[in-house]
Amino acid sequence: MKVKAKIQKWGNGLALRVAGLMRDIPHFEEGTKVEVEIYEDGFVVKKYKPVQGTVLPFSEEQLLADLTPELAHSDLLAQPLMNEWEHKE
Repeated sequence: MKVKAKIQKWGNGLALRVAGLMRDIPHFEEGTKVEVEIYEDGFVVKKYKPVQGTVLPFSEEQLLADLTPELAHSDLLAQPLMNEWEHKE
């Protein structure tokens, strides 16, 4: 099925109004999360479906448990120069 629509100015950007069949058939409502696939000649909008059952092998707590400044190589962090600091007067 194809639906004709018009891209319109919305603030400093552009907007495509999701109304009628574009809203009703996929059951879009306010707050629906979507994925947008972008192509050279347009884009495709689909409901976002998170990957279920993805279990990471380690928790954040486990990864950071034995971390020290030496193990994190904090000595290799760049030191900003005085002229790189933001000055507000």
